Amino acid sequence: MSGRVIPQRKMKGMSAIDFTVAICTYNGANRLSEVLDKLRSQEGTEDISWEIIIVDNNSTDDTAQVVKEYQGNWSEPYPIHYYFEPQQGLAFARRCAIREAKGYLIGFLDDDNLPDSNWVEQAYHFGQSHPQAGAYGGQIHGKFEVEPPPGFERIARYFAILEGTKTYCYNTRYNNTRKKLFPPGAGVVIRKEAWLKSVPERQSISGVSGTSLSTKCEDVEMLSYLFYDGWELWFNKDMHIYHKIPQSRFEKDYLIRFFRGVGLSRYQTRMIAYKPWQKNLIIPVYMINDIRKIIGHFIKYRSVLKTDIVVAGEMELLVSILLSHFNFYK
Repeated sequence: MSGRVIPQRKMKGMSAIDFTVAICTYNGANRLSEVLDKLRSQEGTEDISWEIIIVDNNSTDDTAQVVKEYQGNWSEPYPIHYYFEPQQGLAFARRCAIREAKGYLIGFLDDDNLPDSNWVEQAYHFGQSHPQAGAYGGQIHGKFEVEPPPGFERIARYFAILEGTKTYCYNTRYNNTRKKLFPPGAGVVIRKEAWLKSVPERQSISGVSGTSLSTKCEDVEMLSYLFYDGWELWFNKDMHIYHKIPQSRFEKDYLIRFFRGVGLSRYQTRMIAYKPWQKNLIIPVYMINDIRKIIGHFIKYRSVLKTDIVVAGEMELLVSILLSHFNFYK
């Protein structure tokens, strides 16, 4: 990573874009308006040249029409651009956003993420003051349609809910432990240069595709490439977004499918850290530990395993993580 050139802030009068907000959406016609209205009322961006791009990931609803109507009535100095990505999967939509973005910092919002009024300002200035940051996220607060089930705090991070009172670098905080916790993909800001240098052209995990949850954690894969290539990953406490979570996310069938998709992707994200010759040595270690966790979870929660949806979801996750080693080769 030596010799890296960090893009500098544009000089007054230049037309370069500082920051891109990228919204990847599938059938988001009923959700996009609220996100765009939040972006329309951003504060503290007078000296920032920025843009909004919307990547339509092969929607079948009126997403394109909604964007067109906003473009026709948009009077803000920062433009809205629309792009269509026919290959379904969040990884492909993000790749399209990286390709089309004019900003060297790209803030990703899902179509159910509502940014705080100073989110763009905070996201941009953090990237300016931390030039070695390949990616960074902030606080993600839940905006729940119904009260979450008991025990939800144990799985909140999987639903991109993350809060904290301190700004920290993931690389140093977790560098000496096995546990690597990265920023969720919701609200994450990527340095374009870092992505282009470190993330392969085609990721092994395609991500959520349409309504399918069979392949998830493309954001973990993306951030793992940055992490192991030496880029810093940060949590910035001053960036706030609100994640809308509907009642359907807490139905048992959804939770089981959700955690199955998360678990079955674990093999790919685990192996990024290892050279080919190391994999056959480390896989048995992982599998023994996975079995230990499954047994421990069963012993601890066996009396409520069939009635507690959070416990059931956690068990599905643990079992699917173990199966991911076989599923990958299948």
